[in-house]
Amino acid sequence: MTSDVSLFVNPVAGRGRGAQGARAAAEALRAAGFSVRMLVGTDADDALSLAHKAVDEGTGALIAVGGDGMASLALQAVACTGTPLGMVAVGTGNDFARATGLPVLDPAAAGRVVAEALKEDRTRPLDLGRVGDRWFGSVLASGLDSRVNDRGNRMRWPKGKLRYDLAVLAEVAALRAFDYRLTLDGGAPMELRATLVAVGNGPSYGGGMRICAAASMEDGLFDVAVVGACSRTALLRAFPRIYRGTHLDHPLVTLHRARSVTLEAPGVTGYADGEPLGPLPLRAESYPAAVRLLTSVS
Repeated sequence: MTSDVSLFVNPVAGRGRGAQGARAAAEALRAAGFSVRMLVGTDADDALSLAHKAVDEGTGALIAVGGDGMASLALQAVACTGTPLGMVAVGTGNDFARATGLPVLDPAAAGRVVAEALKEDRTRPLDLGRVGDRWFGSVLASGLDSRVNDRGNRMRWPKGKLRYDLAVLAEVAALRAFDYRLTLDGGAPMELRATLVAVGNGPSYGGGMRICAAASMEDGLFDVAVVGACSRTALLRAFPRIYRGTHLDHPLVTLHRARSVTLEAPGVTGYADGEPLGPLPLRAESYPAAVRLLTSVS
């Protein structure tokens, strides 16, 4: 094990918590005897280039400091490379960290977890999803939830999770269903009308919405949650259950499991880990044990 590790930092994550979190995590790692290199790009493309370079040069670990966007960017660099991934979750949503039992909004504790895991060579193999050349760790969203992302990205106010919540309310007010064609594991396509279809490698998105609450990141399968066509009233009544993950037995919801999923729907964009993938059709594949996560649980 090399003692040189790389902190992959989004300094503006969580309204500036990224920079503070990087300092706290670096202190914890240095106190444990590690040499820490900071990677801070001028933009996402530059940051990813720096991360790829660090991995290619043999860094002992790539440690993402930020939120789900930074975790997603880090996955692009470490997936299927064998380089361990650490996570210091100081963003707004932090779904990836929560799903994997890592500290949230406690960068010193997260730094200690990474340091201890590196010293003990303790990693947890996790599945990833892939669409084209894009890896994702949590959820591929489409339909209502992707339209929420579209709207949230256009909004300049407010900041943080409140912007997402307002985007949800605005899209529910304009609720519509979409004509999907859903293909699982290369089988016969299913034609259905749905409010949204979510493909979960992990259980949640949007800062704790447990849309695929039963999803395991270690079974080589996606959980595919289909929310059927419904009225605004029915959706609003069911909506709080998504945060608790108790919506899966609702009559509106159908759950499937598959290794590969093809989504087709006119006029619908796909998002993975909150990042835009482009318009459907999209095909997602599950890759077992594609990343080694530094964790307190082996």
